Amino acid sequence: MQTPSAAATPSWTVGDVTVHRVDETPLPPATGPWLLPDATPDVVAGHDWLRPDFADRDGVLHIDSHSFAFVVDGLRVLVDTGIGNGKERANPAWHDLNTDYLDRLTAAGFPPDSVDLVILTHLHADHVGWNTRQANGVWVPTFPAARYLTARAEWDFWAGYAMEEARRQMFRDSVTPVERAGLLDLVDVPAEGARIAPGLRLLPTPGHTPGHVAVELTSRGETALITGDCVHHPVQLAHPAIGACVDIDPGRSEATRRALLASLADTGTLLLGTHFAPPTAGRVTTHGAAYRLLPVPAA
Repeated sequence: MQTPSAAATPSWTVGDVTVHRVDETPLPPATGPWLLPDATPDVVAGHDWLRPDFADRDGVLHIDSHSFAFVVDGLRVLVDTGIGNGKERANPAWHDLNTDYLDRLTAAGFPPDSVDLVILTHLHADHVGWNTRQANGVWVPTFPAARYLTARAEWDFWAGYAMEEARRQMFRDSVTPVERAGLLDLVDVPAEGARIAPGLRLLPTPGHTPGHVAVELTSRGETALITGDCVHHPVQLAHPAIGACVDIDPGRSEATRRALLASLADTGTLLLGTHFAPPTAGRVTTHGAAYRLLPVPAA
């Protein structure tokens, strides 16, 4: 396997901030019909702008797993940590992976020991996996110098939820070790958002999960927004009513998505999709009664 290089790390500039995409793995074609069942091939075929980047000619959606890393106000920040290696997962596409994610993160200039802040948009298995790595048979924090942030509403919801075994396993290997190490911080996120540092804000985007947040970056008059899972795929710009099968509150998820897209449309804000296949980023523009994404390729 070729060692990833910094030159190969996709990135975008937002004012003085460079946002790097740290790739983990493309997800298999079966992901789309499972995750977004209403995004049928006929629906996808009606939007030629989705092809060839975000869907193929047969209407199969392209969906990826990756993180975003950047430096803001001197803080070295990682947003979401993907699926992780060697994790026991019910979803076969996530089970016992062996990727070079940490090599890619290091090549981007963010070796694990250098990360100051890990922002978890929500506590689903494909967003918290690299929170931990295995050392001597024990799951330990991958980023030992970092604070791990998630919304208090997110933590409180899962704390009172009757988890199935697969979710309990995810908490055991990827969340509880961080909490026990004293590295987990819970943030109250009001309607206007929570300012984490100059130019870095968490925005409440509930529905997919009750405490889900998106991440807003601002620098020198430019703005970017990292979606997490309030938008899984660009087809949802054309059809905001399309939700994910794992949305906790589908109605609220749709309302959040509609409000978010309306706020972004035609503003020039760079949208960075946590599961968007390359080119991954773009600007939301009004298109008929809904929206489309104008891609902004990575540097």
